[in-house]
Amino acid sequence: MGLADLLLEHPFPDDQEVLFTVHESMTVAQARQRVAEIAAELDVASGQAVAVQLPNGPELMCTMVAIWTLGAVHVPLNERLPEPEIESILNETGAVALVDSSGVRKLSGSTTYPEDVAFIVWTSGTTGKPKPILHTHTAYLELLDRVLAPLRGRGERSGPPTPNLIPVSMALNAGLYNSLFGLRAGAAVVMMDRFTPEDFASLVDRFQIRSTVLPPAAMVMLADSDLESLAPLKYVRSITAPLSPLNARRFTDRFGCFVLNSYGQAEMGEVIGWTAADAKEHPEKIGAAGRPLPGVQIRIDDEGHLLVRPPNAAVGIDERRDTDGFIDTGDIASIDDDGFVWIDGRVSDLINRGGNKVFPDSVEEVLRLHPSVNDVSVVGVPDERLGEVPVAYIVGSRCDDEELIEHCRSYLVPYKVPIAYRWIDALPRSEVGKVLRRDLVGQWTAEGNGN
Repeated sequence: MGLADLLLEHPFPDDQEVLFTVHESMTVAQARQRVAEIAAELDVASGQAVAVQLPNGPELMCTMVAIWTLGAVHVPLNERLPEPEIESILNETGAVALVDSSGVRKLSGSTTYPEDVAFIVWTSGTTGKPKPILHTHTAYLELLDRVLAPLRGRGERSGPPTPNLIPVSMALNAGLYNSLFGLRAGAAVVMMDRFTPEDFASLVDRFQIRSTVLPPAAMVMLADSDLESLAPLKYVRSITAPLSPLNARRFTDRFGCFVLNSYGQAEMGEVIGWTAADAKEHPEKIGAAGRPLPGVQIRIDDEGHLLVRPPNAAVGIDERRDTDGFIDTGDIASIDDDGFVWIDGRVSDLINRGGNKVFPDSVEEVLRLHPSVNDVSVVGVPDERLGEVPVAYIVGSRCDDEELIEHCRSYLVPYKVPIAYRWIDALPRSEVGKVLRRDLVGQWTAEGNGN
């Protein structure tokens, strides 16, 4: 079985709608017919790469499935990518065709991928140039079934599953995963091309959605909106970027929805997460990443690094495994007595201030408590005497640095208090919403703030 069968062999009757957006829908029969039409138009060989730059919706889903029916490889492109980045991806993947709103355009690429490769996504690029990740049909189906296993064990449903709402771009691994997860569960898929609080609330009400996924930025937008309710929504899984415990609590208090954090990487998918039972039994642990999913083994090494051994991972990741099969995630973490994993931060983000370790996330949490701070990122910048020192880049209503210093001193030991505060209009972020700390360090250096 390949990923294409998740749509082509969907358990809904032919005349039942299975793909939705805010304004359109498509039945199972219509989807199958459209897949066949697109496959005929593509005319590509097995193992060849096809790039797709389309908005979230039935046409995008059918194009992806059509590519898989031909044995070809799907290369999703975010619609917001600038032209130079698009050309770079097309060249690096060796795509033979590009599908966008104007149709199918043949390209000169000639790369042939192994038979089982399904799609190519990219690392977040927060610590360097984004790298391509090859996901296979076999490994991705195993991942979906691994996560679905506990849900399937709860007994028979009285009706079809609630539709899966996809509020992020399907050019991202998070969008692809959650759309395919819905199809694998036998559910319909509702895709948002652009996120707005009003459209999200409307879709939640229309489809009576009780559980969905949201990136942290969307949760902040919803918490800041004038919406009175998100009923019947009960659980929200945080995806694409780290969610601070503060924003998790803020969203929960605002809408009465429990935020289920999770942890994963593009190379291995979700490996740590929450269940609804965990949420009911351990509400005091909000902000934790959760507990290892079935089949996933974890451990913390002597330096505090989180090591993970997933049952499957993307092509090429084996070179990162140690002799026991564990992969160093590059994150610092701890595991409490109940088995919940707490992520302290990235190894690459850790600030070593004269031998004292400063995790930016903990400082950012404190700064967000100040009424003038809407968003913030703390980075380590070079210092001749101490090696590194923390500096805060802030989005909000400007106030005196001394006010922020006194605020931080009320919560933090002295070495964690930033030595400087810079006010900016917006934080630089990757397309998945992660702050590009290296850009802020570069900005600090460019401003002449050196030794």
